[in-house]
Amino acid sequence: MSYGMSAALQGAVWSALSADATLAGLVGDAIFDAAPAGAVPATYVALGPERVRDGSTVDGGGAVHDFTVSVVTEAAGFQAAKAAAAAVSDVLTGGTLSLSRGRVVGLWFLRARAERAESGALRRIDLTFRARLEDD
Repeated sequence: MSYGMSAALQGAVWSALSADATLAGLVGDAIFDAAPAGAVPATYVALGPERVRDGSTVDGGGAVHDFTVSVVTEAAGFQAAKAAAAAVSDVLTGGTLSLSRGRVVGLWFLRARAERAESGALRRIDLTFRARLEDD
């Protein structure tokens, strides 16, 4: 197993989301590794937690990464959050991520959870994806 590709995966996810015109139309450049301190945009995307387990084969090292991408908005209702979440999902499951280390064998959507946060003032959707990586 190798955890060495984790930073490469995170960078590739951020780059892919940041380069997508549809997502930019919904959240602008508000795509973060972590929610910013202080004032935050009305709607933003944040890369979140990750769980990794061994994904090695007889041919070499690898890992399976389950990672979360969150969409958070102040907008009333879930429509704005769901539109941004759909764009995130389309970007990550519809293309190929280019890693600085290793390669993506597959990337799948696993689940999503939509909820009210901050006593109902925010809407939040946590999307969980699974990436199977092989180390070069």
